[in-house]
Amino acid sequence: MANFSKSNVPQFSVEVYQNEYLPEGGREVNAIVTVTSTGGGTTGGVPLSGATARVPGQAPKAAVVIMVDCSGSMNYPPTKMRNARDATAAAIDTLRDGTSFAVVDGTHVAREVYPGNGRLAVADARTRAQAKGALGALKAGGGTAIGTWLRLADRLLGAADVSIRHGILLTDGRNEHEAPEDLRAALESCAGRFTCDARGVGTDWEVKEVTAIASALLGTADIVADPAGLAADFTHMMENAMGKEVADVALRLWTPVGVEITFVKQVAPTVVDLTGRRTEVGPRAGDYPTGSWGDESRDYHVCVTVPQAGIGQEMLACRVSLVLPDPSGGAPQTLSQGLVRAVWTEDMVASTSINPQVAHYTGQAELAQVIQQGLDARKSGDFDGATAKLGRAVQLASVSGNEDTAKLLSKVVDVVDAATGTVRLKAKVADADEMTLETRSTKTVRVKK
Repeated sequence: MANFSKSNVPQFSVEVYQNEYLPEGGREVNAIVTVTSTGGGTTGGVPLSGATARVPGQAPKAAVVIMVDCSGSMNYPPTKMRNARDATAAAIDTLRDGTSFAVVDGTHVAREVYPGNGRLAVADARTRAQAKGALGALKAGGGTAIGTWLRLADRLLGAADVSIRHGILLTDGRNEHEAPEDLRAALESCAGRFTCDARGVGTDWEVKEVTAIASALLGTADIVADPAGLAADFTHMMENAMGKEVADVALRLWTPVGVEITFVKQVAPTVVDLTGRRTEVGPRAGDYPTGSWGDESRDYHVCVTVPQAGIGQEMLACRVSLVLPDPSGGAPQTLSQGLVRAVWTEDMVASTSINPQVAHYTGQAELAQVIQQGLDARKSGDFDGATAKLGRAVQLASVSGNEDTAKLLSKVVDVVDAATGTVRLKAKVADADEMTLETRSTKTVRVKK
């Protein structure tokens, strides 16, 4: 693909990888859809309208709320709270001029630290200095109710006249001061309204809570086992947030009569199941959210079930479009599109061949799944089950060249033979190593071209 300079027209592109051939009676069609945004934005040469419009040479309007856990456990060790303040200051320094922002103190309640009064500040040298000066008010004490933090962030971000709305959330403990259904309700309320990166610091937090937040809000999740690493991580997160150009891009799937969507998953850079997030937009068409985009590329696995057909017949199985909603309520803008086809053939070689991209990402999705299953089995005392699942994970990581995941697995199991998935569970595993493997289990590697 061509490289684009700042003067090039920003654009989205869609590429579809599949084996379109089916045997007689075949009904399942799989495709990998690669979406790439290039050229400093993602409008495909189509002028953006309304709140998403950009003035040439100016950064897109963005707002960010930083939510910092200030529960009592942040005092253990005392350096943790200091590291959190330093990390927040580093993130504030990374804000681009003109970005709206706020800092929230999160305990069993949510409190605005800066600027206060339900407002957002606009980043410049003066407000950045003021915000960093206000961070002294971040002091540990109280419980943890993450849903209240998210709802406050939503109120602050929702009041901003911006196109990019983003949250950064840090926690060091479990969400013990609100019911699980309260957090789920908050996530359902916030989904589609802003994206959020979530981080767990130390080893006393719940991985599934943090990853659920990031998944629901289309952000990233990670562990910062050593609080000293927070500043670098916060800086990196904010740099990524500042690189976003367009929000609310949707993957729109249109299917002919008789075709059913089996599943839709993001499979790179991480595995995220989008199947249940479909929004109906018309006859046989539905939108799947993808969040905010900068200069980047992501892969999606689309699986559909088609009606039975005879040898020699062919059909359009699915039309994949990238669409950008019109904030004024008009027709959405189509940024790019690709087609998924089905062709029935008696050529057994053609119909039984598996597309390399489809095979690769099917393995990567299984890798994420068996890591989770293996770790859950290990925690429950099912060591035989854990050994089998984590052995399969080692085998899949080896075959696909996922070296980062292979290294994380090697801290939990002793690898006897990676090719066959023969492993032994380690007798002792550091909490940080197990939590890092679980948190990063959905990270994938792309197909080697």
